[in-house]
Parts: sequence; structure tokens; C-alpha cells
Amino acid sequence: MQHYPEAALYVVATPIGNLSDISLRALHVLQLVHAIACEDTRHTQTMLRQYGIDKPLLAVHEHNEAEAAGLVIERLQRGERVAYVSDAGTPAVSDPGARLVAAVRSAGLTILPLPGASSVTAALSVAGVSGGPGFVFAGFLPSKALERDQAVQALQADPRAVVILEAPHRIEALARAMVPLGQRQVTIGRELTKQFEEIATVAAQDLAAWLAAGGQRTRGEFALVLHPGEEAQAKDDGHRVLQLLLAELPLKTAVKLATDITGAPRNELYDAALQLKKSESESP
Repeated sequence: MQHYPEAALYVVATPIGNLSDISLRALHVLQLVHAIACEDTRHTQTMLRQYGIDKPLLAVHEHNEAEAAGLVIERLQRGERVAYVSDAGTPAVSDPGARLVAAVRSAGLTILPLPGASSVTAALSVAGVSGGPGFVFAGFLPSKALERDQAVQALQADPRAVVILEAPHRIEALARAMVPLGQRQVTIGRELTKQFEEIATVAAQDLAAWLAAGGQRTRGEFALVLHPGEEAQAKDDGHRVLQLLLAELPLKTAVKLATDITGAPRNELYDAALQLKKSESESP
């Protein structure tokens, strides 16, 4: 059984929609702590009532985070346990909380994470983009049109999958900005875990049309996964196929077949094959 020390800040993930997604460990800690710091006291109070929890609440949001961190630290220095929750999901990622965590760490106090529901991992799990060069979490792109367009252009050059979060009042602007990405696939997670959850995969250039096709589709919170570009996928496939062929065939034959099968660049596969053979020869 895990020990729950005093004088510690517990960063607690809460449901992103469905209240049943709270963890047993989170419920235990929320009952155990002396106070709960939160992004919105009204929202958190409503949530806690659903679980039969009644604790003092401390408002710690983006407008008072630095000042409120001092009050939290005072409580911790008195030996209290304090939990921090955001409105939904894991605090201090795309929500407030990072400055609070940094201040508590700077004060030399203990911080413990309690993982839970996440729109990022939920969206990735249904996007089918496992493997490859990994993924990057972009969070919310800039709200100003020019800066948002520049951010999308930067994503176009990134070979990895990209997770983007967006609010309902900005989703149509984001869809317009993503048109230049053309046929690159986007998995849309709208209202994840909630009653009107909707998941779909479309070409980036068709995202605006998908939103317009349903009267409710511009409502709710969004988590989108921009899939890796075709070139990145071909490269990853090429390396996997190459490894399999090298186990049975001469180097040049394996490279040629891997290139023909996957469309990955021949020179790149040839260099990769040489590196693999070198690694094998150096292995004890």
C-alpha cells in the first residue's frame, strides 16, 4: 500500500467528462487531504458533491496562481496535505497548475502525481498512430490568425503525430487554418467520454466540411490527432520491413525490396542497413 505523506501537494487528475472515470486512489486522496486547491471552486464543489466529498476549497487559477501558490505553501509547511485539481483531466499540462507545482518544488516540498483520465491519451488510443517517430503534444494553438497559421505550417514539417486541443468557439478557425495540410489525416475527438462523444478521422482539408455537416459538431471540447505525414509513415514502414528482410537476405537485395514495398528512400534505407550490420558486428 502506498504511503501518503503529510506536507505534500497531490496533483490529482479528475474525469474529462464521465464522472465514473475517477480513480479509487483519487477518491481516497481527496478524502484524506486537508484542503483542495482548484481552478474553479464552483465547478469543483459540484464535482465533489457527486462523490460525497466536502473539503475546504482554495481558488488557484491562471489569474492568481503566483499569489495563491504562497497560501498553498503555507499550508504545506504547517504539515497539511493539499490536493490540486483542474476543471477536467490532469492539472498543469494544458490547464493551470504548472506555476503552483514549480513554486512548491522551489520551496523544497513534496509533490505527488495521481494520474487519471486524459483527452490526449484517449484521442491517441483511437487514432491508430502507434509506433513511428512518436507524437508531440501541441496543446492549444495561438488564438491570433497569423500566429495560428504559422503554427500549422510548422506542424506540416513535423513528421510526428501531433495532439492539438481546441475550444468550441475556435474550432472552425482551426479547421480553416488546417486546409493547407491537404490529405494528411486528422482524428477528431469531440466531447470525449461525454454523452454526445463523437470520433471521426478525415483529411485535414475536409475538417471544416465535417464540422459543418452536423449541427452540434462545433460544440464541446476537442482533442485532435494530426497523423504523421505519408513520408514519415513510409520511412517507418521501410525500416521495419528492412529489418525483417536483412535477417534472410543479402544487404543490397533487402534494401531494394524494402524500397519497392514501402516507397521509402533507397539511400536512406541503404545507410540504415549499413548501420544495422555494423551494430550486429559490434555486438558481443
